[in-house]
Amino acid sequence: MKSSLEAFLELMEANRNGLAKGIYSVCTAHPEVLEASFKQAKRDKSLLLIESTSNQVDQYGGYTGMKPLDFVEFINGIAEKTDFPKEMILLGGDHLGPNPWRKLPAAEAMDKAKVLIAEYVKAGFQKIHLDTSMFCADDEGDRTKPLSDEIVAERAAILCKVAEDTWAEYRKDFHKPVYIIGTEVPVPGGAQEEEDEVVPTSPSDAKETIAVTNKHFLKVGLEDAWNRVIGVVVQPGVEFSDDRIFAFQPEKAEELSKNILEYDRLVYEAHSTDYQTEDMLRKLVEGHFCILKVGPWLTYAYREALLSLEAMEVELLGADDPNLSRLSEILEKTMINEPKYWEPYYHGDDKQKAFKRKYSFSDRVRYYWPVKDIEEAKKRLFNNLSEIEIPLSLLSQYMPAQFYQVCKGSIKANPTDLVHSHINTVTGIYSRACGLSD
Repeated sequence: MKSSLEAFLELMEANRNGLAKGIYSVCTAHPEVLEASFKQAKRDKSLLLIESTSNQVDQYGGYTGMKPLDFVEFINGIAEKTDFPKEMILLGGDHLGPNPWRKLPAAEAMDKAKVLIAEYVKAGFQKIHLDTSMFCADDEGDRTKPLSDEIVAERAAILCKVAEDTWAEYRKDFHKPVYIIGTEVPVPGGAQEEEDEVVPTSPSDAKETIAVTNKHFLKVGLEDAWNRVIGVVVQPGVEFSDDRIFAFQPEKAEELSKNILEYDRLVYEAHSTDYQTEDMLRKLVEGHFCILKVGPWLTYAYREALLSLEAMEVELLGADDPNLSRLSEILEKTMINEPKYWEPYYHGDDKQKAFKRKYSFSDRVRYYWPVKDIEEAKKRLFNNLSEIEIPLSLLSQYMPAQFYQVCKGSIKANPTDLVHSHINTVTGIYSRACGLSD
C-alpha cells in the first residue's frame, strides 16, 4: 500500500498534468472536528492531510499545550477511534519559523525556530512549510512592506538545513520531508481590516520568491532538498473577515496559474480558503492552487451545530429547566472574562463586539472550547439530548440537512452524529472540489 506522502505527491502530479485533483488541509487541533474529518476521509478512501501551526504546537506546548510528538500521538489516538489507517495520515507543519518569537532579536528567534523545525521533523511531520517572512525585533526596513526576499530566503534555507540534518539523524528509515515555501500576504486566520478587494500575488513576485529561495538553497548545498520543494504559498485573491468573504476571481489569477507550470514539480498552496463556494474551490484546484487550507470554517461549523443542539434542548426541556446546559451563556461569560483571544481582533461598540464573539467568520470562539466550564456545558448538552428522542420536526427546523440524513438512515439522531454530519458539510465541499469524492 502506498504511503500518504506518495499519495499526496501523486495528486500534485495529476494536477500539474491537467486533472482537477487536489487535497484539502485540515488546520485545527479540535478533537471533534478532527474526528469528523477522519470520517470524511475514510468514506472517500483518501489520505487525510492535517496541519498544526507554530502557534498551536511548538517545543514549549503552544496554545494547545502540545509539543509536536504530543500532537502526533493525539492524532493517532483519533485515527484509532475512527479505525482510520495511520499510513494514510500526512502531517504538516504550517508557518514554521520565527513567528512566535518575532519580538526577539532575529538571532534568538531563529535559534528557537531551529528547535521548532527539528522537533517537528523528529516527531514525524513530513510536509514542512518554511515561513520566515516576518520581521524580528532588530530587523531593519520599512515594516509596512514585506521583509526582503533575500533575508526570507536565507533564513528559510537555514531552517531547511536543520530539517534535513534532523531527518538524517532520526528519521532516515522514512521518506524525506517535502517543503512548502512562500507566504500569503494577509495575516493567517482571516483579515482584520476592511478591504475593497484582495489582490492576487503578481506572477513576477511569485517568480522572484522561487528564484531567490532556490539560490539560497543551492548556496548552502541543499540541491536534494530543493528537489523536494513541491509547493509555493501565494495569494490567489481569497480572504475572509468578520462578516465578508472575498470570493476567488479566476480571471485575476489566470497568469499566476499558468506560470507555475514553468517549474518542475511545483504547485500552489492557498491559505484562507474558508467559506469559498464549492465551485470556486474547484476553480482554485483547476488553477493549480491544489493544496487548500481550511480551519476556521470547520470550527465555525462545530459552533453552528452546538448552538443548534442547544436551541433544540431549550425547546424540549423548557427555558426554565435547571438542567439546561446554558452553553451559549457560559461561552459568552468566559469570553468576556478572558478576552485575550478575541479582543485584539474584534472592534466596534459593545453590541457589535457581542455579535462578533458569536458569529464572526474568523471564529475566535475556537480558542475557548477546551475551557473546563465550557466543556462541561457541552457534555451536559449532549447528555440531555441523548436522554430524549429528538423529534424529526424539531430536527428539520434547526438542522435540516441532518434531518434528511436521519430520514434516509445515513446517520442517527444523536448529538455526536449530528455534529459530525454538520462539520462534514464543509469537509464534503472540499472533498468534492479536490476531486476526492463525487
